[in-house]
Amino acid sequence: QLQLVESGGGLVQPGGSLRLSCAASGFTLDYYAIGWFRQAPGKEREGVSCISTSGDSTNYADSVKGRFTISRDNAKNTVYLQMNSLKPEDTALYYCAVERAGGSSCHGRAYDFWGQGTQVTVSS
Repeated sequence: QLQLVESGGGLVQPGGSLRLSCAASGFTLDYYAIGWFRQAPGKEREGVSCISTSGDSTNYADSVKGRFTISRDNAKNTVYLQMNSLKPEDTALYYCAVERAGGSSCHGRAYDFWGQGTQVTVSS
């Protein structure tokens, strides 16, 4: 069964850190650029970050630049999102996604395969 499974979410105080993981099963992530997205209640889904297949190219939403870092370990078939200096406005359900057709670059991806999400809540 092909799956993307996110984990690592939880409740954290403002200023704290979390590391999210996105693990693939049933297929290898080597050939896919991976995107992280989030959706807060009552808000539209927002792109957070993306990493190319090689890991050499990454991009970030302005709202998370300098605080979040995306990385990948192809040997573990997993992509990570290290989130530091968390703010209450980072509270959301976080998803990872790929485009089924594959693609090495973050540019022009039509994400159509999603994980179930992991909840991040930043609150004191």
